Amino acid sequence: MKIAILVGHFPPKEWGGTEIAAYFMAVHLAQRGHSVHVITSLDEGLPHESCEKGFYIHRIPNIKIRICGAFLYWYAILKTIRKIDPDYVHVQSLFSGMPALISKRLFKIPYAVWAQGSDVYNPKGLIKLTSRMVIKNADSAIALTQDMKKEMQRICDRDIAIVPNGINMADLLDDSVRKDEADFGRRILFVGRLSPVKGVQYLIKAMKQIHDKIPDARLIIVGDGREREMLEALSIQLGIQKYVQFGGEVPHEKVLSFMQQADVFVLPSLSEGFPMVIIEALACGLPIVASRVGGIPEIIMSETNGYLVEARDTETIANSIILLLQDEKLRKKISDNNKQLVKKYTWENTIIELERLYQLSIK
Repeated sequence: MKIAILVGHFPPKEWGGTEIAAYFMAVHLAQRGHSVHVITSLDEGLPHESCEKGFYIHRIPNIKIRICGAFLYWYAILKTIRKIDPDYVHVQSLFSGMPALISKRLFKIPYAVWAQGSDVYNPKGLIKLTSRMVIKNADSAIALTQDMKKEMQRICDRDIAIVPNGINMADLLDDSVRKDEADFGRRILFVGRLSPVKGVQYLIKAMKQIHDKIPDARLIIVGDGREREMLEALSIQLGIQKYVQFGGEVPHEKVLSFMQQADVFVLPSLSEGFPMVIIEALACGLPIVASRVGGIPEIIMSETNGYLVEARDTETIANSIILLLQDEKLRKKISDNNKQLVKKYTWENTIIELERLYQLSIK
């Protein structure tokens, strides 16, 4: 089958959850014998067209002009779809849905739309205006979690399949990276972009309480974004800057080394869909402390995989982390649970389900 995947951004310049999922989906579909074409926006320094890991990438300039730029970008995507002439179009997030909808009308090409999180929970601008049409006319509409399915059905009341993202188990279960025993101190890890929705400020405030109880605890923040300066200032204001390390943005493959050397992973988000970073942390055997928002409660159960906390609840975040750091036996039990749980989130399982949904639409 020839499959076109539409995604707003794509590695190597972007490594968010949506982009990671699109990348590995393309890799695994190609490995199963499909002709895969990723259509995405052009980033500086990258070629317009390339081939890697057995699939093709078509990068299109995305002119940053309000409204008009989006229509021009969609038109360019439509032209590329026409040139490729795929059997199926896979839309990776609602924003890329309109070209797929138009190609279905003009060229009779079926499409699936796989919502990824913020496009459903925090839609803005054109996504908000077009999401109902995109979901309604899709041959398959897919959510990552039961919670996301309910949100999509509020937008458009129709059947929604649930297919979680997968992970590459071989990469994440690499035991070659070990915690440096000479590096004393218990490590609390956050990985993600530094934006308000990730709630990192509440984790830093919690770190003040944690440090008072566990003086050798350190917080490592991996990622970058517009809130970094404010978060650094907050750590200075609280007098804990020596115990809060900002690692900046790192290549996705290097995130593993941070996870393998951490003791607890924390995601204090205010909103989430199906955070890939939590699945990666589970695979590394990390106990999780995460907000009870979006699809997270479908992945994490308190005292089994870690602890769920209310968003913005600094005290509970701190107490949950302290409990995990002080109880090595509890951490070991949760670590073993997580390494078992994560086995169901494999790309092999995910791709088989996607193929089944695609075939239902092929006449």
